[in-house]
Amino acid sequence: MVTAGRPRPGSACYKVRFVSVVAALFRTLRPHQWVKNLFVFAPLVFSKHLFDPDRATRAGLAVLAFCALSGAVYAFNDVRDVEADRRHPRKRYRPIAAGLLSERTALFAAALLAGGALATSIVLGAVFGALAAGYLVVNLAYSLRLKQVAFVDVLLIAAGFLLRVEAGAAAIAVPASPWLLACTGLLASLLAFGKRAHELAWASRSGGDITGTRAALAGYREPVLRWAMIVLAIATCAAYVLYTLDPHTMRFFHERNLVWSAPFPALGIARFLWLVLVRPREDSPTEAMLRDWPFLFIVTAWAIAVLVIVYR
Repeated sequence: MVTAGRPRPGSACYKVRFVSVVAALFRTLRPHQWVKNLFVFAPLVFSKHLFDPDRATRAGLAVLAFCALSGAVYAFNDVRDVEADRRHPRKRYRPIAAGLLSERTALFAAALLAGGALATSIVLGAVFGALAAGYLVVNLAYSLRLKQVAFVDVLLIAAGFLLRVEAGAAAIAVPASPWLLACTGLLASLLAFGKRAHELAWASRSGGDITGTRAALAGYREPVLRWAMIVLAIATCAAYVLYTLDPHTMRFFHERNLVWSAPFPALGIARFLWLVLVRPREDSPTEAMLRDWPFLFIVTAWAIAVLVIVYR
């Protein structure tokens, strides 16, 4: 006997419902945000092992593991914040807040993804597994409480990026460059402060109280964020230039030309500041970057320049 109002398994209505749930779950996992996990690839590229099949395969598995962990965290976070999201002008359209995906299904998927990612991590070694578990713990702490504390939230975001780089190095058994870690931490902090500045700017323009959905914003001030972003932008560019001019770097690559790639990060950071401070859009800065063709062109040009200089 079939319960009234519930589609019968195998029926067309059931298939449509199944597809809609899968689509809602996929949106909840935020695949467009997985581009951040490309930082896991950084040690592979800068250790000159990009064309080593074994190490490239291990790095690819590492990226997939972090994509699964990221998706699990996003699903858990949306369940945690469902009531606040329903009061937000944009976040209320997220699948869980909009009622397109049940909280139970989202939590089950999050547990399955996290468990599968951690189990897979064993293949890549104990150190990688520990770093992946640390990434999950840091993000759960962020979602449960610490994202409500100003500046601590940005510190945890930067820690997540640093763990990605360290894990990428552990997966292919190479040491992570201190310069690479410095550039990563500074850049991640810049991106996080940019997102907070964008949220504050839109709150003031719309006259709304966005602190109802992100409590940490009460501890930020726009002038402080602007100065923090400018300082971090300069520090990030300086760290990259110093890395390219470091004697160890030049000996390792047998090259002095890596410094010629420095204008591209500088232009990319300048474009990011322009998107946040000069022409803010309704989308968050990280989402706006993925749709901004000048920024994408700069990043692509930088990647090509680095590959040509390092691997020619």
